[in-house]
Amino acid sequence: MKILSSDQIRKWDEYTIANEPIASIDLMERAAKACTDWMVNFNVYSAPVKIFCGKGNNGGDGLAIARLLVENDFKVDVYILEFGTLGTDDFQANLKKLHGYPVEIHFLQHMDFFPIIGNNELVIDALFGTGINRIIEGLSAQLVKHINQSKAQVISIDLPSGLYADKSTSGNVIINALHTLTFQIIKLSFLFPEHESYIGKISILDIGLLPDYLETITSPLRLLDDQLINEIYRPRKKFSHKGTFGHALIIAGEKGKMGAAVLCTKACLRAGVGLVSSMVPADQSFILQTTVPESMTISQEEIDFIDLSKYDTIAIGPGIGIEKEGARLLQEVLMHYNVPAVLDADALNILSANQELYKEIPPGSILTPHPKEFERLFGKCNSHIKKIQVARQQAKKLFVYILLKGHNSVLACPDGKVYFNTTGNPGMATGGSGDVLTGVITGLLAQGYTSKDAALLGLFVHGLAGDLAAKNLSEEALIARDIINYLGKSFLHIRNMGTEIR
Repeated sequence: MKILSSDQIRKWDEYTIANEPIASIDLMERAAKACTDWMVNFNVYSAPVKIFCGKGNNGGDGLAIARLLVENDFKVDVYILEFGTLGTDDFQANLKKLHGYPVEIHFLQHMDFFPIIGNNELVIDALFGTGINRIIEGLSAQLVKHINQSKAQVISIDLPSGLYADKSTSGNVIINALHTLTFQIIKLSFLFPEHESYIGKISILDIGLLPDYLETITSPLRLLDDQLINEIYRPRKKFSHKGTFGHALIIAGEKGKMGAAVLCTKACLRAGVGLVSSMVPADQSFILQTTVPESMTISQEEIDFIDLSKYDTIAIGPGIGIEKEGARLLQEVLMHYNVPAVLDADALNILSANQELYKEIPPGSILTPHPKEFERLFGKCNSHIKKIQVARQQAKKLFVYILLKGHNSVLACPDGKVYFNTTGNPGMATGGSGDVLTGVITGLLAQGYTSKDAALLGLFVHGLAGDLAAKNLSEEALIARDIINYLGKSFLHIRNMGTEIR
């Protein structure tokens, strides 16, 4: 699914109005009904409702919701921010309709008119939505603060007021919503971690915008969804053999950090690679031979005598350390390997301390930094959107794929496109989870998936395995080994999903 800008979303409304065709006020009614149906199910005890409206179309949604809630026997009060000007045509039309209903309508011209909000009440935020393009100030800011100070449950319509749809809203006064009911498609700003406390739980409501519109526009931003994964995933052919699925080399581990090598190697095998060799310190190889008997081991001390080109891909970094030996291993790979590789963990930390090596990274390689590693590599960013911009710039400059790990992990591609993952959960924020991801991506890359497809499929599979594990074990109890153990079920889900789509 494409991620749209606020301007593109507005034009989607216009496209639907022109081509369905449908009057704009009827489309507003459709949106209001979707919200009301959700609220009726949510507010089963019919708590008193206070609806706060601006005079734009978001406020028009609020007025229509008020009318429909009254028809469902809710007690509703409406509060309209008043600045002495008329609202939009659809706002005014809905205001006129509402006058015929048993609803108290209040106009807020000063802080003294702000109502007391009871703890047991439901507050609907229909102040600004996606229409805002500047920082909230004055009476509007005071009203948002007043709502936030209450202990009522707050539901925002389309977007918490004060939050921008497609950029960071640092420094703005923003509604703290318990739930956000957004229309048709997720908004870009919902994917930024700094906005988590504002948006609460998100429900995407289908209001019947015409899907044909999406074929008329382009966007460099996309959600990694089932449809895209089905396009990427390649089921195995009957006459395959282990040579069909590639040979990966994993350079990982040092004394005290061999767990990283074990996790990465196991995950690589579970991702379907034909053969995997693990390059570890000679005196630590027994750990791999006993814990992962399906892999072969090579001594790190022998790297100078090995033809690296015989491997379909190489992963380097998990647990190798940042001292002299780790740096030597990375330099050998960068100097003698020209096929896309996976660089993670300590390999990235070594790179950040030796930036002259950036130009030696094999084209098409995949870099998998967590936020702190990204900061060391490319500098500190004051917002998530800035990180994404920098990742896009560096991916183009270095011709690499940069996978910024975290909730809704981001893949920035050399062609400027950016993908947001939709699988995964907070339980995966545990030691070794990144090593597992590196192993999965490496296994897919060795099998002949392109760098982009290996990174995208790897992200999705890894997150889905974490979701399946958390469902059975809880997020709190989840550890990295559990993700590996659920990779098989993750692949089964994708295979079955593909059958359903086809």
